[in-house]
Amino acid sequence: MATTDKLNICLATAEFAPLAKTGGLADVSAALSAYLHSEGHDVRVLMPFYSQIRRENLDIQPVNNLQNLTIKVGPWDIEYSIDIAILPANGLPIFLLRCPALYDRPGIYSSETDEHLRFIVLSRAAIEMCQRMNFAPDIFHCNDWHTALIPLFLRTIYSWDNLFAGTRSVMTIHNIGYQGVFGSHIVGDLSLYGGEHFLHQDDLAQGRINFLKSGILLADVLTTVSPTYAREIQSPEYGMGLDGYLRGRSDTLFGILNGVDYDEWNPETDALIPQTFSSSDFSGKIACKLELMRELGLAGGADQPIIGFVSRLVGQKGIDLMVSVLPRLLAQRNFSLSLLGSGEPHFELFFQSLQRAARKRVGFYRGYNNKLAHWIEAGSDMFMMPSAYEPCGLNQLYSLKYGTIPIVRETGGLADSVRQVNRAAATGTGVLFRDYDEAGFHWAISRALDLYEDQPLWRKIMANGMAMDFSWQKQGALYVKLYRSLSGS
Repeated sequence: MATTDKLNICLATAEFAPLAKTGGLADVSAALSAYLHSEGHDVRVLMPFYSQIRRENLDIQPVNNLQNLTIKVGPWDIEYSIDIAILPANGLPIFLLRCPALYDRPGIYSSETDEHLRFIVLSRAAIEMCQRMNFAPDIFHCNDWHTALIPLFLRTIYSWDNLFAGTRSVMTIHNIGYQGVFGSHIVGDLSLYGGEHFLHQDDLAQGRINFLKSGILLADVLTTVSPTYAREIQSPEYGMGLDGYLRGRSDTLFGILNGVDYDEWNPETDALIPQTFSSSDFSGKIACKLELMRELGLAGGADQPIIGFVSRLVGQKGIDLMVSVLPRLLAQRNFSLSLLGSGEPHFELFFQSLQRAARKRVGFYRGYNNKLAHWIEAGSDMFMMPSAYEPCGLNQLYSLKYGTIPIVRETGGLADSVRQVNRAAATGTGVLFRDYDEAGFHWAISRALDLYEDQPLWRKIMANGMAMDFSWQKQGALYVKLYRSLSGS
């Protein structure tokens, strides 16, 4: 195969932005697929047709030969169909797995007893979709635990099919903290018919099946979403119990930093923000800041420093450090907070109480609002991400592009994408702290506020970050290079 030949890629994912999203998995699935499509590769994306997907802007059509089908899963006959929609933004075709019994739920994920079935069916339907379309993928790209069983199924249920003789599997770990662990009583639902020896036998003996571990053991190549995270997850501190298996596969584990869709996240063209701007003219950023303050009820003028935060409110994101540090810092220093997120109830209550205690200095929106997320990136002066761990992170990449200085812990993709400011040389793009503790986080915010007081230096740091290139044109090319190495190019 010549390097100019186009690849056949089937990408299976539980999330795809903007159709269904809880985190970075959705953004990466969408942006990488769009890049591959733009480069002329035949990429076929399959995701569940969740009931929450908004359909008014989608022209959804049934796919011939993919209607009213049945998959035998354990004792159940699961009926499904596959539809197609062409995304208006980029012309990318998306295949939607329509199975109301499994995907008509209030949210993307659930705590129901059939949660494992929802993603067994997604994984098998991806393979059977290829069969019925006579589409021979060079690459099956699996994402997180939800589709980590595809390599297992290719070696067992579908090993007879020569359509997949040249197919290789890539398993991407977006967040190793989510592994898809179920009781071993579900083994019959895998329908392996004698292929149970491919499962981790010690796990079976201890009464569990770990979907992500299966993908780690059986995929041809493993990737994760930043070089530093690839190293971190091979250690007991970050490996979440899987570090030994990852060390055993270190020669086939690659860290590729996520890219940014600059068609969506670009202050020069962003249609969602009050006024566009660039590194040669920051007047639009000031206008965005004033509108953000008005929207969130924050007091002060253009000189008031604002620290932004957009995130799922879970422990991983360092919110316990915020609980310890932010009330004290608000009493010590003059700055405001623009906050957006939802998640664990006690964290939501903390931000609500912080807003009540510091009215006109703290603005908190509970939930997710895409327009407000853009406003916070564009209108804030700084953006905090004190994560306990962060596989890649996307908000720090957005922040750099919008001239919003990241305050981040030196971990995962944050360490790979943000460079410590050197005040004397006017180099660097943000403020990093190493140890996950209150002192480090307090120091980082204080240093950022000190740097903000030197506005000529601050504008230079802003420009440094805005000049960085984390586009999918660069990062996507690394995936294609990896695909080609597997497919024999």
